[in-house]
Amino acid sequence: MALDLENLKSERNALKTKLRELEQEQRKLEAELKKFRQAELQTKRQIEALSTLIDDAGPAEQKPAAKTGAETE
Repeated sequence: MALDLENLKSERNALKTKLRELEQEQRKLEAELKKFRQAELQTKRQIEALSTLIDDAGPAEQKPAAKTGAETE
């Protein structure tokens, strides 16, 4: 019976060790995921900023073209 109990304790300890390793790996992956999410948000902000600049520049570029067309008539 003692041998059986020792085997169970040994297996429990091995599982605890494995759990600690998994938790450590999980923390590493969560940190990496956070970096990717930050990069994603930064990229979205840059896209939005460029879109705003393009939208603001768009009508200004069209106005001189319209004036040029009116001036030739």
